[in-house]
Amino acid sequence: MRAEPSWPNQVLKISVKFLMTSPEIASLSWGQMKVKGSNTTYKDCKVWPGGSRTWDWRETGTEHSPGVQPADVKEVVEKGVQTLVIGRGMSEALKVPSSTVEYLRKHGIDVRVLQTEQAVKEYNALVAQGVRVGGVFHSTC
Repeated sequence: MRAEPSWPNQVLKISVKFLMTSPEIASLSWGQMKVKGSNTTYKDCKVWPGGSRTWDWRETGTEHSPGVQPADVKEVVEKGVQTLVIGRGMSEALKVPSSTVEYLRKHGIDVRVLQTEQAVKEYNALVAQGVRVGGVFHSTC
């Protein structure tokens, strides 16, 4: 006796995870950043695979010193990035304490801390290589 397939009577669950790519930084000038796929002009921004938003320092009480805190990068970390690029500003006035770098490394994330113009170049190069990269960028001082 041959068994009849039971699949018509079963619900098949298929889970497909789409890997979004990180958006390219389209332009940077003093106090202004544009991210491909967004109509917003940012002063400071966070980017990750599939999105971007304003980096509002008031949310975490960020100031130039002590600088970028783990709370500032947590959201981007939670997006599943492999690498995080931090742009310290055009004149590198924004500090990045070792506690933030250690937080990122503890989560297995490669971190690159650079002057913002260099950070954007590095970030876009990583996007072109298909790396799941995120960033936090300060576009003034």
